[in-house]
Amino acid sequence: MEPNARRNFFGKFAAIAAFLTGAPKLLAPQTPPTGAPTPGGDMPRRPSGGNHIQNGIYYFSGTGSNDGYGKDDHVLVTDPFEKHVTRTMDALKKSVERAGSNMDSLIHLDVFLCLPLADGVTTPTGKARFEAHKAQYDALNKIYGTYFSPGKSPSRACLAVEWIPGDSLIEIVGTALVVNPPTSPAEK
Repeated sequence: MEPNARRNFFGKFAAIAAFLTGAPKLLAPQTPPTGAPTPGGDMPRRPSGGNHIQNGIYYFSGTGSNDGYGKDDHVLVTDPFEKHVTRTMDALKKSVERAGSNMDSLIHLDVFLCLPLADGVTTPTGKARFEAHKAQYDALNKIYGTYFSPGKSPSRACLAVEWIPGDSLIEIVGTALVVNPPTSPAEK
């Protein structure tokens, strides 16, 4: 038998064996992973909304302009972008302080911006779209810098996206160093 023919034979044999041993798992009924949405239901959320502390680092997700505000104080996508930024930064500040951190202890932020998508609001295209995102970026920077001590702003990525949930035009995800860990009720 030629060496290549032997390789082909053993390769085919291995593929068939792998298929036969894996087939029961491949063909078995699929069960949704723990925490997956169920038909007709919503995705269960962590009690803390996805925020948690691990090894002295506070990980937070999805802080937007309506987080921490009641329905009676809900901003809309048609409200000024600056209002969205201020409310988001205020919500972020409260969140990191509750976790035992502060704005100067933020490590990294991912900032997502989107243009308003609403009936009656024309969405710009082409160069006008770029200019609209640039105007948002400039407005963000003017407000953003006021939340940090000089030289203490964290590393940051800023991305323009198509849509953000919760009627927000900005959402922030990131990490912070926990400098004053909160005490649990059992320790008090």
